[in-house]
Amino acid sequence: MKTDALLKSDVTSELAWDTSVGERAGIGIAVRDGVVTVSGQVDNYMQKQAIERAVRRVSGVRGIAMDLEVKLAAGARPSDTDIAQAALNAMRWHSMVPEERVQIEVEDGHVTLSGELDWAYQVASAEQCVRPLLGVKDITNDIRIRPHVNTSDIAEGISSALMRHAQREARNISIQVDGGVVTLRGKVDSLREREAAVGTAWSAKGVTRVVDQLEVSA
Repeated sequence: MKTDALLKSDVTSELAWDTSVGERAGIGIAVRDGVVTVSGQVDNYMQKQAIERAVRRVSGVRGIAMDLEVKLAAGARPSDTDIAQAALNAMRWHSMVPEERVQIEVEDGHVTLSGELDWAYQVASAEQCVRPLLGVKDITNDIRIRPHVNTSDIAEGISSALMRHAQREARNISIQVDGGVVTLRGKVDSLREREAAVGTAWSAKGVTRVVDQLEVSA
């Protein structure tokens, strides 16, 4: 198990190595009991996302607290109406997003997506359309997934997929299905393994929600 000091050093090095993170002046890193807190200000939402991805890649990280504020330059502040229109246009040009079924609300740069779609990849694609837009400070994705298949074999399908993708971790993961809601419990060795398990569950037919109760081993 890494000490907090070593973990902080590894996170700092990973951020310095990742060119997508950009300028890191004013960004603070603190680590306590394996939980990394990132604080400060960034120029855009994509930079905030890049920093979070970089931290998640570091082995030994047990949790992340993103206390980063997106602070736009004075001349780079589009109106909420402009952001909403840009988001709508981006979805119209994305072949995987039925934009007529997605509602967009913007308040002070904070974007909320709602509506009902058929598949998890459509929900993820809708959010991906909004992330790089100028003026976006944060995104809340409240899009629901419409249940439309028999879910009796969801647990078996997810279990089989986990065994194919990560056999060692699958033995420590329990799967509970209630309708289209899947709850994952157990222990994994890293945040990356945790995200892979959750992603596998989301990929199963009929899943409308994944409740992640997995723990990262100390």
